[in-house]
Amino acid sequence: MGLKNAKKLMKDRRKFRWKDRKYKVKTLGLYAKADPLEGKSQAKGIVLQKVQKEAKQPNSAMRKCCKVQLIKNSKTVTAFIPGNLAQKFIDEHDEVIVERIGGKQGRSKGDIPGVRFQVIKVNDQPLRALWKGKIEKGRR
Repeated sequence: MGLKNAKKLMKDRRKFRWKDRKYKVKTLGLYAKADPLEGKSQAKGIVLQKVQKEAKQPNSAMRKCCKVQLIKNSKTVTAFIPGNLAQKFIDEHDEVIVERIGGKQGRSKGDIPGVRFQVIKVNDQPLRALWKGKIEKGRR
């Protein structure tokens, strides 16, 4: 490491950055390629069926979820339905808007395995307002 060694250090740093997995994924855009929402924060979809996921240990609950087929690219994702008895307001073939739950590094949040999205609107009406009883479900 003598004088005039900066060029070699810079070249080595550029070369060995590709050994770092996070750098490689970010630079090549690998997450965006595999992402069902294609980089957007929300997407519209059609409910295919309602399912229940078992919570991870030490909890023992059945989390209410639904399978949603996205309109933009026909990919199927599992979305969590937040709220007490909120699954009553979602039927098959309803149009819903899903968003990311916001777990660490795009992964699932909390004790729901493999679920990275949640439902926020049903037939253009906020799900939160529906289960709070402020509005009634609209007809489609």
